[in-house]
Amino acid sequence: APEDGDIAAPEDVADGTVATEFPTITRRYFDDLGLDPDIVRVTGATELTPHVDMADAIVDITSTGTTLAVNRLAVIDDVLSSSVRLFARPDVEGDEKAEQLRTAFDSVLAAEGKRYLMMNAPRSALDDVRDVIPGMGGPTVMDVAGDDSVAVHVVVDEREVFETIGRLREVGATDILVTEIERIVE
Repeated sequence: APEDGDIAAPEDVADGTVATEFPTITRRYFDDLGLDPDIVRVTGATELTPHVDMADAIVDITSTGTTLAVNRLAVIDDVLSSSVRLFARPDVEGDEKAEQLRTAFDSVLAAEGKRYLMMNAPRSALDDVRDVIPGMGGPTVMDVAGDDSVAVHVVVDEREVFETIGRLREVGATDILVTEIERIVE
């Protein structure tokens, strides 16, 4: 529900509208509470519906809550808690397709909480830059064409991004880009 709204509990939306990509789960949740709001099925951008007066509240999947915070939405209740697990037969060891699937899952888990930093730095500051960002086996360093600069790429913990950026700027790094990492295959 919107952070600055009047909805603080599921009962507050009993006569309202709830947008979701999961109408069956949402209906069951409200039925169990004895409530009957209008449920509107949407596909994508669910978090925007309260801001365009399409819904009073939403039911959506969250992991970190970042998207909710960015859209000034507050959690009023947990509809369902879940986790993803991989199960396999004991004799699957060595099966190529099973190993590919395991690698895919492991790569997503390895990327959690990591960010990819890219920057330019004067070649003369490279040792100082390396001191700031040791990375996963050291930063990747590439020459910048026609310049006495290098491009430096490194993976860092998400919690350390802003502190690291400050330290990098102090030693001469510029044009610093930060991106999310989808997978890290080790």
